[in-house]
Amino acid sequence: MASENYEIVGRHYSTFRQPDPRIARAIHAELDGIDSIVNIGAGTGSYEPLDKLVAAVEPSDTMIAQRIDRDNTKIYRAFAENLPFESSSFDAALAILTIHHWNNWQKGLQEALRVAKFKVVLFTWVGMPKGFWLFDYFPEIEHIDKALFPSVEQLSTVLGNVDVKTVPIPAGCKDGFMCAYWARPENYLNSRVRSTISTFSRIGDVEEGVKKLAKDIESGEWQNKYGYLQDLPELDFGYRLIVSNKNA
Repeated sequence: MASENYEIVGRHYSTFRQPDPRIARAIHAELDGIDSIVNIGAGTGSYEPLDKLVAAVEPSDTMIAQRIDRDNTKIYRAFAENLPFESSSFDAALAILTIHHWNNWQKGLQEALRVAKFKVVLFTWVGMPKGFWLFDYFPEIEHIDKALFPSVEQLSTVLGNVDVKTVPIPAGCKDGFMCAYWARPENYLNSRVRSTISTFSRIGDVEEGVKKLAKDIESGEWQNKYGYLQDLPELDFGYRLIVSNKNA
């Protein structure tokens, strides 16, 4: 994981990147019957189960400093591509919205397979099934994320056959990743919110897009175009659970 990036973009993670309970339920369902996990690129510990033994692997001191100490968790400052564990050390390996930050996601997934006895569980983004209004204001985002996130087909070249499950994003999503505020456009005007979304740090100057969005919100133009979305409870933005069962 690119820890030098997270020394900057990770400073407000514990405030704006809280685990969303609906997403948590989907992730934890895949860990049913599992006693021990390694959470790779663990960040501040979002979505780590409290009822299992957890080894949290995270290279960023900024992220580690924001974690809550838990008796069931041991923290390792390390990188996904070189996990400091023997083979089959854990029942499962977990990686949540992190593989696009790894220096070599193929090597990282090979390491996940090596240390997991039974399964590897990823929560990741695999491409937008439809458009997203945010691209009207920051068109660079779509191209940046497409280049960073591996597709299901690419993931399968390392993981083999995988189960793919859609994770719709709720309108009031608590975890402030890129698409979390699809029904709350004003949140994208907050520089602290944007600072916890790594793609914004890759755009460079975002002022033009921010000003355009602020203008459209104030004038009612955003509401005229996209206000109907606020009546929807959830939407599919391409977030998926990718599960590799080693004994399948």
